[in-house]
Amino acid sequence: MTLEAIKYSKGKLEILDQLLLPLESKYVEISNVEDGWNAINSMQVRGAPGIAIVGCLSYVVEIYHKSFDNKEKFCENINKKFNYLITSRPTAVNLIKESLKIIDLADSCKKNSDISAVEMKNCLIEAIENLLQQDISDNKAIGNFGAEKLISLSGNKHCILTHCNTGSLATAGYGTALGVIRRLNELGSLEHVYCTETRPYMQGARLTAYELVHEKIPSTLICDSAVAALFQKKSITAVLVGADRIAANGDTANKIGTYQIAVLAKHHNVPFFVCATLSSIDLNTKSGNDVLIEERPSAEITDIKNNRIAAPGISCWNPAFDVTKAELISGIITEVGCFLPENLKEDIVKFMK
Repeated sequence: MTLEAIKYSKGKLEILDQLLLPLESKYVEISNVEDGWNAINSMQVRGAPGIAIVGCLSYVVEIYHKSFDNKEKFCENINKKFNYLITSRPTAVNLIKESLKIIDLADSCKKNSDISAVEMKNCLIEAIENLLQQDISDNKAIGNFGAEKLISLSGNKHCILTHCNTGSLATAGYGTALGVIRRLNELGSLEHVYCTETRPYMQGARLTAYELVHEKIPSTLICDSAVAALFQKKSITAVLVGADRIAANGDTANKIGTYQIAVLAKHHNVPFFVCATLSSIDLNTKSGNDVLIEERPSAEITDIKNNRIAAPGISCWNPAFDVTKAELISGIITEVGCFLPENLKEDIVKFMK
């Protein structure tokens, strides 16, 4: 049974507080957009798909028991709230894209004189609620396509390296890169998984390791600095990572440390795959050079659980993400298949038609 990071029933939203994992499992209620913004910004909820779902659902629970009789004012409210939500974390594109879809849907409803304010509200709620099940379905499709791709490349026994957390705790359920790992395990084609600790927020040590142990998947935790030695000493068949934003040219922004793993994988001839839903692909971003990289507080580096570990007075640089160039990526595995980075824009445009 996979972990459930997001619990939603009609008008009630709870999230598993990921700041407390793995030692404490506690759900906190999200009652409004401000709660959603704070949960995303503080990283109580994280992972590009999870951020988008919680952000959108935070608006649903805020308006669920409210009445709107003026569509113009309703639209103004939607624009204000969703433009606020997307400031919570700027690098991941999923929340931005879903927010724009909701704003566009609201505008369309406003212009349709046959749709009342009540019907407009119900339409928006239904569209957002559907995100949960759609994400799980998309993740399982990624798992299937990814497992098929790896088996076709390297046979039935796989030793995988993954970075950060891309499982049920980062999505509505199942996961993207971890979804591929989960599917390989279901098929009996997984020998072992190595996960990095993923400093400074330790999403690998705290979250990915937690999921792997929970599901009894054979796994080992390594330091971020041990990746090169791992490639040198172990027979790794592939690297699987997620994505917070994929540019039109295939460049991919993901958790800090992804780029250096891709460089090492290239040197050791290990295939490097990005696993993400189509919602993580941003054709309006030409290349990785155009991605705004979020910088986090220095205390994430200097302190552990409020205990100072770094020399006082040292300055810090703490980017939350880095960009892996397309030429280092073997393929981008999505819910509709695996794309070559160099053909990404052309193939996605064809698919959308």
